[in-house]
Amino acid sequence: MEQVMLAPAGGLTTAEAEARRRRGESNTAVQGGTRGYAEILRTNVFSFYNLILFVIGGALLALGRYSDALISVGLGLINAVINASQEIRAKHKLDRLQLLDRTGVLAIRDGREIEIAPDRVVRGDVLRIRPGDQIVVDGPLLDGGRLEADESLLTGESDPVVKHPGDDLRSGSLCVAGDGHQEARDVGAGSYAGRLTAEARRSTTDKTPLQRRIELIVRLVMALTALMSGCILAQAALEGFSVLRVVQITAVLSGLVPYGLFFLIALAYTAGAVRIARHGALVQQVNAVESVSNVDVVCTDKTGTLTTGQLGLEEIVPLGEHEYSEAAEALGGVAHNCASPNLTAMAILGALSGPVWEVRDEVPFSSSLRWSGVVTTDGTWVLGAPDALAARLRQPLPAGEVAERAGRGLRVLLLARADEGLRDAAGRPDLPMLEPVALAVLADELRPEVVETVARLHADGVQIKVLSGDDPRTVAAIAARAGIAAAEPVPGAALDGLDDPALDEIVARTSVFGRVAPEHKERIVRSLRRRGRYVAMIGDGVNDARALKQAHVGVAMRSGSAVTRDVADIVLVDDSFAALPPAQHEGRKIINGIGVSLYVFLARVASQGLVILAVTMLGLSFPYSPTQVGLTMFTVGIPTVFLTMWAKPTPPDPHMLRNLVRFVTPAAVVTATFGTAIYTILYSMIKHGFSSGRTPERIIHEFERSTGLTYAVDADFTEAAATILAQTGLSTFFCFASFLLINFLQPYSRVFGAWTRRTGDRRPVWLVAGLCLTFSAVLNVPFLWEYFGLMKPSKPVFFVVLPALILWYLSLTVMFRLRLFDRLLGLDFADEKD
Repeated sequence: MEQVMLAPAGGLTTAEAEARRRRGESNTAVQGGTRGYAEILRTNVFSFYNLILFVIGGALLALGRYSDALISVGLGLINAVINASQEIRAKHKLDRLQLLDRTGVLAIRDGREIEIAPDRVVRGDVLRIRPGDQIVVDGPLLDGGRLEADESLLTGESDPVVKHPGDDLRSGSLCVAGDGHQEARDVGAGSYAGRLTAEARRSTTDKTPLQRRIELIVRLVMALTALMSGCILAQAALEGFSVLRVVQITAVLSGLVPYGLFFLIALAYTAGAVRIARHGALVQQVNAVESVSNVDVVCTDKTGTLTTGQLGLEEIVPLGEHEYSEAAEALGGVAHNCASPNLTAMAILGALSGPVWEVRDEVPFSSSLRWSGVVTTDGTWVLGAPDALAARLRQPLPAGEVAERAGRGLRVLLLARADEGLRDAAGRPDLPMLEPVALAVLADELRPEVVETVARLHADGVQIKVLSGDDPRTVAAIAARAGIAAAEPVPGAALDGLDDPALDEIVARTSVFGRVAPEHKERIVRSLRRRGRYVAMIGDGVNDARALKQAHVGVAMRSGSAVTRDVADIVLVDDSFAALPPAQHEGRKIINGIGVSLYVFLARVASQGLVILAVTMLGLSFPYSPTQVGLTMFTVGIPTVFLTMWAKPTPPDPHMLRNLVRFVTPAAVVTATFGTAIYTILYSMIKHGFSSGRTPERIIHEFERSTGLTYAVDADFTEAAATILAQTGLSTFFCFASFLLINFLQPYSRVFGAWTRRTGDRRPVWLVAGLCLTFSAVLNVPFLWEYFGLMKPSKPVFFVVLPALILWYLSLTVMFRLRLFDRLLGLDFADEKD
């Protein structure tokens, strides 16, 4: 291994830096876990099911069946395009967000300071570190006395860490006080932040409850379809069907697999992601739209999520005989005249003005001293922690003044005055005797929307847990101010050595955890998941990345680390915690809308499968063509858009699968029974009519145009004519029945209130009416009815389908109202009707 030599005091030359860059020693960012554009397109377009559809579509194209081919492959392509578009959109927006964070750093090259991009830093560079600078590499502090680094993004600890020459500065931290030079020892993937990034960006998938349910349904239907296909294709082979007919049957049977469900979900997810973005939440993983709707516990960091990360001056408490105005002026003067203001000074500067003093000496604040001071022409002033100054006070502080405020999570500082300097004979900082002047009380600033957001989440039944690297008592106080019941906070050290059952017990009863490390956060999230909770984790630092990956929904703040944003499912682009409840409400509306569509879709697909089996057993011709199966998207796809838009943000149905079975089974059986009867009646009617030889010439010409065959010339003319009319009647019945099922699922009145309670919402009624009118128009437009392989409306179809629809409605109403299916299986479910 090559030995890396310390950089010279003057840094590298341009030539040396370029040579090291060519050797791969530059600070190149770890490549994100988000996939590239080519991979996104490849995985979405060439999925397993799409490949099956493409083969069928290719065969249909080769046989000249262009409309059938378009329907066969169109669904898969549309689904792929929607999924890919959403993922590409999120990736593009995230990449833009990350580019905005690329601030320059100062490097010493050729003996002078120049500003370069972080990825141009090479191993061995000497970097100038100043207050406010982001540290972009790992390496020792070379000089500069002491420097204070904010490592909260790495550890969660909000208090600055003092660094002396020789101590390591870690990438991802922030310099808040002091300055100096750092040697770039570990860069790119070898740095601390780089290693955390690589670990956090490992690809993981976490399917949502709806996706798991749909996957189970699809697998079951695929298995049944495969068995049914084998039987029907075997029969086709025995009866000598043509290659074209075999391919068409295969296309129809493959269409029975409810792959359109993925299309519906993708469409609803994408629409939801757009609406959620309006509230300030960028959806990066499309299924997060659903996941956020299921969340029942939110784990959140404190700094940067509940709080702004800044301090605010809460109050000034004058002591002794000092007046408020005197104390405020002195406190403002100390803050305004310090040379290197820290976070405390900045908070005071934002609240108070102050006089300009002539500063003769200054002792800057440091974590080791815990006080700072200035010697001016107006006197000597000291500001520090009360316990650090207590031993040098001429009068003790009033009992309870400090303890009461500290117990509420407030930061209390003491302003004192002295008559002497602040150094001993050797020039080292030393406190003289002090006269207390006032207490300066500061607090972490809560984000303005936090209290309201917490209340909304609690109202929605969502529990909140705070996981922070700060002192548990401070975290508990902040949580209480935000409206989160803290009870007894637990330190991270108390979790070490606990087995899973013991940890689960503590996590279940505790809302606030302090002094927790990244691995503690990860274990807490896992514990919640073991107990069946649906977890969202909100964080902004690298230390939160592992927990975000473990949660069902990872939520990152826009201003947090690039690593956290990259691995998150949702990014709050405005750093607003308030975006979460609207996102959850939108997710719930989407899932409830999809739920209604799922009932209609599965009822239609199950009915089609039963009709195919029944018609095959009766020895009649195949009841569908691929283009007619495409009507499924018309009967379900369009309603989904509106039903999702109108859905209420109620919690998702935890018993969806069970209720699907209870609704779909009787609906499919009744619908398939009437559908088979319609198909058989119309098929037999035409076969008998042509066999009698008394069919009018006008009717013969109409069937010749529809079938492309010639009466009394083509041997299969009669069968083709019977088939196309029977298919027209069957498709007409199925479409109208699918529309009316929406009224059973979203009943406005008692007329359709056999399955569930009335909603009182007229919009589904108008939707059904509009769909019925639209489909009626399709039946009267020659291009459309020909495209879907149908015939124009005829009296036989009307007089068979209309009575069948009335009887179908009555039968289904009786079936649902009396719960006949539940009684048949001996099920005991609570009545859901009004």
